[in-house]
Amino acid sequence: MSVATQDTAIRTGRVTRTFIYVVLIVFALFYLMPLFVMLSNSLKPLPEITGGNMMALPENWTVTPWFQAWSSAQIGVEPTGLRPYFLNSVLMVVPAVAISTILGALNGYVLTKWSFRGDKILFGLMLFSCFIPFQIVLIPMAMILGKLGLAGSIPGLILVHIVYGIGFTTLYYRNYYAAFPTELVRAAMIDGAGFFRIFWRIMLPVSGPITVVSVIWQFTNIWNDFLFGASFGGQSQPMTVALNNLVQSSTGVKEYNVHFAGAILAALPTLLVYIVAGRYFVRGLMAGSVKG
Repeated sequence: MSVATQDTAIRTGRVTRTFIYVVLIVFALFYLMPLFVMLSNSLKPLPEITGGNMMALPENWTVTPWFQAWSSAQIGVEPTGLRPYFLNSVLMVVPAVAISTILGALNGYVLTKWSFRGDKILFGLMLFSCFIPFQIVLIPMAMILGKLGLAGSIPGLILVHIVYGIGFTTLYYRNYYAAFPTELVRAAMIDGAGFFRIFWRIMLPVSGPITVVSVIWQFTNIWNDFLFGASFGGQSQPMTVALNNLVQSSTGVKEYNVHFAGAILAALPTLLVYIVAGRYFVRGLMAGSVKG
């Protein structure tokens, strides 16, 4: 290959990369536009929104809408705000994520390293549960929660999300553990290690990548859930239901700045999780796909 040909190839490669970067930046700006509109308008006084351009930056910056959305201030007719419901979401999400992740790890361990008759059928049924729409389980779940005395409570919501999330966490861990050397497990059994000792000492220490995937997936789904929270929350409604109540409570002129601020506050935990651990989420997915 001549020098001229090499120079042409280098220039072509640079042009191609530049074009790809430009396209990616355009798409990124396009998808970030709603976030920009929400953030900029949440920092404006209401008259500046209703009588101005929603795409423009604030002329008079204010954080009052954020305090109104967060606190139980008088908005519309009834006192509303997201602060009392934030703790409900935390109390619901943390145990639900932890328990469903541990159960999924145990299920994946059993289904890959402790084969038994019908294990593939059991895994198929658990996999099928991942495709069941939320609406189908509302009435049966309401009946079960009523009989258990958990209706309208945080423990009831925790149970609902654990049951609905086990299928996903089992799928993740089962695929991840499928390529783990079974010989190590058998050697540990010969040395006298029991079921839980093998799980805690051998399987869990190598499960970091897929655990990150499971935790982020469950955290995002549970925190952003609205249907289960509205159906079974009662007086223990999560933050997403409170956001809907905040929007619906405004009468007359809609307080868009407060609504935008409330939407960002409700989405902030999941956004922070992806900013902090997003790269580990991708690594975990890649590790699970290669091992599976």
